[in-house]
Formats: sequence, C-alpha cells, structure tokens
Amino acid sequence: MTKLADDPTAAAVLAAVPCHPVPPLGKSSALEALRSARSGHGLAVGADGVMLILRRPWLALDVPITPPIAAYLPYGSIGAPRADLRCGLIPREHLEYILDHFRASLPNEAAAFVLWNEATGDFTVNLPVIEEATPSRLVYRTPALPPDWHMICDIHSHGRGPAFFSATDNADDSHTTKISLVFGRLDQPDGPVMASRLCAGAMFLPLPRSPFAGESHAN
Repeated sequence: MTKLADDPTAAAVLAAVPCHPVPPLGKSSALEALRSARSGHGLAVGADGVMLILRRPWLALDVPITPPIAAYLPYGSIGAPRADLRCGLIPREHLEYILDHFRASLPNEAAAFVLWNEATGDFTVNLPVIEEATPSRLVYRTPALPPDWHMICDIHSHGRGPAFFSATDNADDSHTTKISLVFGRLDQPDGPVMASRLCAGAMFLPLPRSPFAGESHAN
C-alpha cells in the first residue's frame, strides 16, 4: 500500500496546506511553528473542530471552519479564535484622505488601497489606475507591489448609493487575503456608511473592529 508521504501529489498538497492534530496534552511543535510563522497557512484538527491558521506579515488569523466533530477523537482543543493586525491599526488620517478623495470623485465611484511596509512599519494610500468610473460601475487595477510592501485594505466607494458587496466584489475577493471595505452615502451630511469584511481562505469574515485608529466599529 502506498504511504501518503510517498504520493508526490499528496505530499505537495500537505506541504502547501499542512494539517496537524492537536495533542490532548502538551504542545505541538508543528502547530507552534505554524502559528509563529511570518507567512503561511494550515489546519489544526481538534476534538472541538477544525481551525484555519493563517499568517501573513500583517495578519495573524485563527478561525474555526467546522463545528465540533461529533465522533470521538483523542485530540485536544483547537483553542480560541483570533484576528490580530500584526501591522497595527491604520492611522486615521489615511481614512480621512480616502473619504475626501471619494467625495471629490462624486457622482462616480472611486477606489483606494492601504499599503503597509513590513521593513519600516509605514502605511501609505495608493490611488489606483481607474479604467472606468461611473455612478454605478468601477474598474480599477490592483497595484504591483515592490519588496516589503503589502496590501492591507482594498477600498472602493458606491458614491451616493448604499454600501454593500456586489457579485463582482465577491468574485474579485474570493481568493485573496485582505480587508475589503465599501463606502456609500458619501453625500449625506451625517457621514458615509461602510460595509466591511476580512477576506481569507476563500471566506468572508466579519471584522471585529475597524482597522483604522480611532474607529471602534467595523460597520
């Protein structure tokens, strides 16, 4: 019988996305290495379910992806979920700059990216190349990032309309790791409304709080 490790396809899959059982007592060196990694992702299998462990230089994410497993497994607990910005909160002045740009673009939709430099810890706003912009349609280019730069937020506006994620947004976001934000009602005197989510592991997850300093709520 062929062993799993002897199957080159299975070995490649496990190397890309390792799967580790949680020991009932003590620690797993493989899981500790995954949780402390600069970048990577894998699965932890415990008696209380399966957890996706995803690491990027700017993000530490542990999220359960199954309910507790009904069958008996001699494993330990996968632990508590977490979603931490390793890069820290984004300075509020970047949000204000982006909203000013969105308002100046009315009635058309507009876009912006928040980037973070891993070496310096600096944030910056990138205004992308716009290929088409109308009050109901926006086509823009994702920037090519130089070394040490990472995309944290992909942000676009819906002009005077409501904030929501369209089917096009869902398709664009489905295989990326980023914070996705949509702002709407930019012409209203009581301020814009925002829809937000964390895109990771082909999932759309609610944000526990705004990624910007001084903003406590994600929505």
